[in-house]
Amino acid sequence: MAHDAPRICGVDEAGRGPLAGAVYAAAVILDPARPIIGLRDSKKLSERKRVELAERIKKDALAWSIAYASVEEIEQLNILRASLLAMRRAVLGLHPTAEFALIDGNRCPQLEIPARAIVKGDDSEPCISAASILAKTERDQEMRRLADTYPMYGFERHAGYPTAAHLAALEQYGPCPIHRNGFGPVTRILNKIHADRRS
Repeated sequence: MAHDAPRICGVDEAGRGPLAGAVYAAAVILDPARPIIGLRDSKKLSERKRVELAERIKKDALAWSIAYASVEEIEQLNILRASLLAMRRAVLGLHPTAEFALIDGNRCPQLEIPARAIVKGDDSEPCISAASILAKTERDQEMRRLADTYPMYGFERHAGYPTAAHLAALEQYGPCPIHRNGFGPVTRILNKIHADRRS
């Protein structure tokens, strides 16, 4: 990297939409001397390609960091603020530190460095694409681990998103400790359980 070039990190999150699990974020400073081919929005890549690229990013980036906000923080703060908190934690975890941040979306987390939000930046800015890939692969891996603890929900298949199978499991078993109780489908099932107990 040129001596006078600012260290720019890309930042993105994964897991705002699911009904269960933490929300993850990553921050990446790419190294111009070691370009990584194939970076794009993680949602447009196969799982195999995401994993391959995640390994390459961790090996060749100048710096990378992954962080999360817990289910408890999501419920205390709301999902937007929890996502921004995870992004802030990811940026703070970079070594060397970044001097400017490019954030996917339309809001920036509170940072001590200048930042700019870019809508759909995960498909237009390689450093944001790299962050998108790290956040998603890390979150998917964590949901697979949690599937071992809560096997009845199928987290290894849908990562907590509200698929028909997940909603059916919620109806059958009720929420588990990693479900986000403030999210509509989970709240409705909790209310139904409480109503049934009162009747």
